[in-house]
Amino acid sequence: MTELADRRLLLVHAHPDDESINNGATMATYAARGVQVALVTCTLGEEGEVIPAALAHLAPDREDTLGAHRAEELAAAMKELGVTDHRFLGGPGRFRDSGMMGAEQNHRAGAFWSADVDEAAALLVQVIRELRPQVLVTYDPDGGYGHPDHIQAHRVAMRAADLAADSGFRPQLGAAHAIAKIYWNRVPRSVGERLFTELREHAVAGLPWAAARLDDVPGVVDDDRVTTVIDGRPQVARKAAAMRAHATQIAVAEPWFALSNDLAQPLFDIEYYELVRGRSGAAPGERETDLFAGLPDTADTADAADVPDSTDKPQHDRGTVTST
Repeated sequence: MTELADRRLLLVHAHPDDESINNGATMATYAARGVQVALVTCTLGEEGEVIPAALAHLAPDREDTLGAHRAEELAAAMKELGVTDHRFLGGPGRFRDSGMMGAEQNHRAGAFWSADVDEAAALLVQVIRELRPQVLVTYDPDGGYGHPDHIQAHRVAMRAADLAADSGFRPQLGAAHAIAKIYWNRVPRSVGERLFTELREHAVAGLPWAAARLDDVPGVVDDDRVTTVIDGRPQVARKAAAMRAHATQIAVAEPWFALSNDLAQPLFDIEYYELVRGRSGAAPGERETDLFAGLPDTADTADAADVPDSTDKPQHDRGTVTST
């Protein structure tokens, strides 16, 4: 095994572009600090809608070559964020984008939504045991907004975290490793309300888009669910550049952006999380400002027994959005 950095962060996402929209500022922040940042994307995003008319031929109902193109967009986005380790679960094309919930693509052969969770999780276990991250970031049980691939990514990530820590599970995949802290992507309701008010009052007139609603944003929760805030303002230009790299899916007009629905949303330069497994490193009544808060200065393998099943959440304060 190659030498590992002292700090290691793993993110699990459903499609190319989800990572830049949800966590781009966080990823760039930690990459700039020398943290080993790794991204696993579960599908190529083959069923996404294409924004630029010049690239409409890539769409699944035409050439069906969007997936390969989006893999190139992802590589360009990771270069903007300074992330060098990005991979597809099981290799490019192992699982196909399942389309929106209820679409016939949900049950197509190879669709991620139809994959056996344990089989898919085993592929991620191998990655976890190789990289030995202390921190994992993924979606909540609803996938943020109910997309089947996001829900499945949540299931696979959480199951893999459990299996990776079990020394009896497929030891040929590497030595067992327990992830110390697991986070879900979140947006505090008060922050979302404020930013969407600003969007409606000050920006829509100068944009080619109508304004989205807060209900269109995934992962919005009451403020007291949010345990951790990452101030990515010094890296917001990198996040915007990464989002622009996903040109088939995202149009950017800082500090706003739109997906194929032509509805403007805030481009969040501060990103929020809920700690769902592990111990908070914040003082009582405060939020963490570091995903690694509370971990030893040099952390490697944690024993499964040392990692609690749920976090001791503190009570507590811009955020993220996801595309198809």
